[in-house]
Amino acid sequence: FNRQPVSTRMAVVVAGPMANFALAFLAYWLTLVIGVSGPRPIIGGVEAGSIAARAGLVADAEVIAVDGAPTTTWDGVFRRSLGAILDNDHVEFGMRAAGGGEHIAVLDFAELGIDDLGEGDFLAELGITPKRPVIPPVIERVVPDQPAARAGLTSGDEILRSNGDAVPTWTAWVEIVRAHPEQRLDIVVRRGGEELPVVLTPQAYAVDGEVVGRIGAEVRIPESIEPIPMGIERYGLLEAIGGAGGRTWDMSITTLKFLGKMITGDASVKNLSGPISIAHYAGQSARLGVARFLEFLALVSVSLAVLNLLPVPLLDGGHLMFYLIESITRRPVPEQVQVYGQQIGLVMLLSLMGLAVYNDILRML
Repeated sequence: FNRQPVSTRMAVVVAGPMANFALAFLAYWLTLVIGVSGPRPIIGGVEAGSIAARAGLVADAEVIAVDGAPTTTWDGVFRRSLGAILDNDHVEFGMRAAGGGEHIAVLDFAELGIDDLGEGDFLAELGITPKRPVIPPVIERVVPDQPAARAGLTSGDEILRSNGDAVPTWTAWVEIVRAHPEQRLDIVVRRGGEELPVVLTPQAYAVDGEVVGRIGAEVRIPESIEPIPMGIERYGLLEAIGGAGGRTWDMSITTLKFLGKMITGDASVKNLSGPISIAHYAGQSARLGVARFLEFLALVSVSLAVLNLLPVPLLDGGHLMFYLIESITRRPVPEQVQVYGQQIGLVMLLSLMGLAVYNDILRML
C-alpha cells in the first residue's frame, strides 16, 4: 500500500467515508419514497412573549413552508429550521391562517441555542403548542393506594378547578399535577351533577432527573374525539433522488457546524452520544416504523462519515491530511511525525469515546 501513488492511497482512505455517505443517500431515498408521516404543523396555542408570539404566529395557523421549502409535518419544520438555529439566524415561516390567507412570519433564533433543544422541546422553546384533540379532564380509572384513590377521586369525576384556577383540558390537569409534587392541591370536581371539594397531594417521582408529581389516575377518552391532523412527506422515485442528496448534504453541514460549536464551547459536550444511546435510539426508531429507522440509519451514517474525515491522525481524515502534505512537498511526512500524530490522535479518540459513554451512563441514571 505504501508503494502506491499518492492519488491511489488517497482514493483508498476516502472510500470508507464515501461509502457512509452513499448509505445515507440510499436510506434517505428509501425514506422519501416510502413516505414519512407525522402531525401536520398546525398551531394549537402560542405563549405570550415567546419567539413565536413576537413573530406574529397565532393559534389555528399552519406552517406550510420554511425558508421557501414546503413542509407537511412538524418534523419537517424542525429539520429545515436546524441550520438557522446553529447559526443563531432568522428563518421565514410560510403561514396559512385558519381563514385561508397566507403570509410570511420571520422567527429570530438569535436567543435560541442548540443546548436549549437538548434540554427541552423545539416547539416549547419557540413558545408553540401543537394542535391536539381537546380531551376534557375526566377520570376513567384510579389506581388503588395511589394519591387519587386516597383523596376519594373515582371514575367519572371531572376536574373543574385547582387552587381556584379553571382546568380546561386533561393536558392542563397533567401539567398541574406534574408541577406540584408533594404539594397540596385544593380541587373541585363534578360528580353526578354536583360540585365537590377534594384535597389532593401528588406523589413525587423522579423522571429523567426531574422530580414530578403523579396521582395514579387515567383519562377517559371521548368516543367522538377529533383525530390529530396528519401529513406525509413522500416523493416519486426520481424526485426522491434530489431530496435524498439535499438531505445528505444538509445533514453533513449541520454535523460540521455542531462539531464546531462544541469545539468553541457554544454547544455542550453533553450532547455527545455513545453506543448505548445509539442502540436505544435505534430501538425507538425501529418501533416507529421502517421509514423512521431508515432516517436514523442515515443520520448515523452521515455522522460517521463526517467524523472519519476530520484531520485527526488514526482517522481516514488524518491519513488524507498526511497524503495531501506529501503531494505538496513531494516527499512523505517523516515517520516519527506520523507516530507522534497517531499517539495524539489515539488519546483524542479515547477521550472522546470515554466522554460519550459517560454521557450515556448519566442519561440512564
